[in-house]
Formats: sequence, C-alpha cells, structure tokens
Amino acid sequence: MTEAAVEPATIAEQHRPPGLRALPRWAVLAGLAALLVAAALVSAAIGSAGIPPGRLAAALGLTGGDGAAAEVARDRLILLSIRLPRIVLAVAVGALLATSGTIMQGLFRNPLADPGLVGVSAGAGLAAAATIVLGDKILGGALGPELLPVAAFLGALAVTAMLYRIATSEGRTSIATLLLAGLALGALAGAGTGLLVFLADDRQLRDITFWTLGSLAGSTWPKVWAMAPFLFGVLAALPVIARGLDMLVLGEAEAFHMGVPVEGLKRFAIVLVAAAAGAAVAASGVIGFVGIVVPHLLRLVIGPGHRTLLPAAVLFGGVVLLVADSLARTLAAPAELPVGIVTAILGAPFFLLLLLRQRAVVGL
Repeated sequence: MTEAAVEPATIAEQHRPPGLRALPRWAVLAGLAALLVAAALVSAAIGSAGIPPGRLAAALGLTGGDGAAAEVARDRLILLSIRLPRIVLAVAVGALLATSGTIMQGLFRNPLADPGLVGVSAGAGLAAAATIVLGDKILGGALGPELLPVAAFLGALAVTAMLYRIATSEGRTSIATLLLAGLALGALAGAGTGLLVFLADDRQLRDITFWTLGSLAGSTWPKVWAMAPFLFGVLAALPVIARGLDMLVLGEAEAFHMGVPVEGLKRFAIVLVAAAAGAAVAASGVIGFVGIVVPHLLRLVIGPGHRTLLPAAVLFGGVVLLVADSLARTLAAPAELPVGIVTAILGAPFFLLLLLRQRAVVGL
C-alpha cells in the first residue's frame, strides 16, 4: 500500500483535540448516549401540538400529572401513536446510515467514502420508484405502499450482488473496481429513476419526489419492528469488524500478515453496508450526508479507532437525524419539510469544508 492509503487515519490522529485523547471509551459513549436522550426528549416535546415538560412527564407515566386528565390523555395519544415511533425510527435510520458510512470510510481508507458511492441508495431508490409507477398498473395500487419498503431493500441487495459479480475475481475483491462499478451502477440507477419520473403521472411524481428527498412522516410501530432486526444485526456485527478495519489502515498486505482475513472482511463489510443502507432507505427514503458527515466528524474528535468510532457513530447518527427531523417538523410548521432537505442544508457546507481541508493537506 502507498503512503496515501493511511493518510485519512493519520490526518484524523493529527487533528484530534489533545484534551479528548485521554477520555476513556465509556465516557465518550456515555456522553453521546446522554446527548441522544436529550435530543429525544426535545423532539417529543416540540411540534404542531407542543407538550410542555410537565405534561410530557405525565404523558410518559413518570408523574401523576397536573389534574388535566383530558390534556394528559391527548398528549399520551400523540406520543405513543405519532412521536415515539418517529423518534425511534429516526434514531434507527440515523444509526444505520452513520454506521454504513463509518464502515465504508474504514474499508476505503478515505474520509470521503459514503454508501451512495457504491450505488446502494440509488438501487433502492430505483426499486422504490418502479414500485410507485408500475404498482398501479400491475397491482392496481392495492399493495403499492406496503411493497415500497420491501422493493427498496431488494433493490439495494440487487446492486450489492451485481457489485460482487463485477469486483470479485478468483476469490479476491478489488476495492478500486468495487468503487468504480458502484459509481457506474449508481449512474445507471439514476437514469432509470429519471425515466420513471418521465413516465409518472402527477400523483406518482409527488410520491417519487418525497421518496427521493427522504421523510419520516409515515413512521409507525410496524415500521420500527421491521427495522429492528437489521439494526440489531448490524450492532452485533460491529465488534467483529472493528479490529479488522483498524488493521486495514496499515494496508491490506500488512493486515493479512497480522492475521486479518482481508477478503472475508471486505465481503462481510460490504454486506453490512448494503443491509444497513438498504434498510434505512426502505424505511425513510433517500437521506444524504449523514453517512459521510457523522463518521468524519467523530473521527476528528475521538480518533480513528473503530472500537470506539463504530458505537459512537451509532449514537451520534441517531442524534443528528433526530435533530434534523425536529427541524423539518418545526421550521415550516404546520407544514413539514422533507428531512433530506434539512440534512443536505446542514451537510453540504460541511462536505465542502472537508474537501477544501483535504485539498490543503495534500497541497493541491
């Protein structure tokens, strides 16, 4: 491996604030967990029907309330039926997007890597658009909404399978070929989505638009339960790949000589990325920048070690998307912005600063 291959981790190490280097792992994760709880409480309290802190505690069953039984009952209904499913789904989607971005950046040894680079999100978006446009004609519109998340997930898996076929030869997976093939497949999926947009009627066009912009407006408990196996599966796999991703920073040959099954690790990591990003897109549509901003920001603050970085990304990804969704619900109230617009507004300037910073480091 060339010296440039280890450059992202070296940059993160050099720019880590000295005061945070000595923080124990549990303190970092506990602080992020507390931040997540605080963001969830604020998100539960704000909205078109605001819930003051006293009534929020009563609606959650923590206190006896202030005597206004009708208001407490209404608040409890809003929380249990609308806001809590949305909060849990936002945390799950944010965690999956941030985790998939962290794995991608560790795998490619590049802080600019993102699940969208390998066409996973584009493939899921194409399958969802096809379901919206063709569902009315084939199924009469009866099962379109129910099939939408399933189709999006299958689209992500289909792109992953094609990437394997293209990038793997004689049992070895080429990361460079994987990246280039992902860009090509993403462009092809984008063209297919554009064709479906051209064929769609006004209602279908609105549905595709809101899907591609990302939204958590349709959050329900069944969606949360459907997301749970993917979230728990990804979380269970993180300790397995953390050491391998750390060793990959030194280069594939060095990692192999240190006992890391490099090819198996790459295959396993790509499957995790497909499962995490595909499940997130299936639940909420296409939401950008979470997968690139969260891991890079954490890497600058707490360092490049994946043993801490991966669980930190889970927590902070949930915080970021929860804050973005709270802004989407309140900035244009009583209307609601697609959360993908908010993450783009917040993430795009950071991404540009990242590019300029990388340019300054390499002296271009």
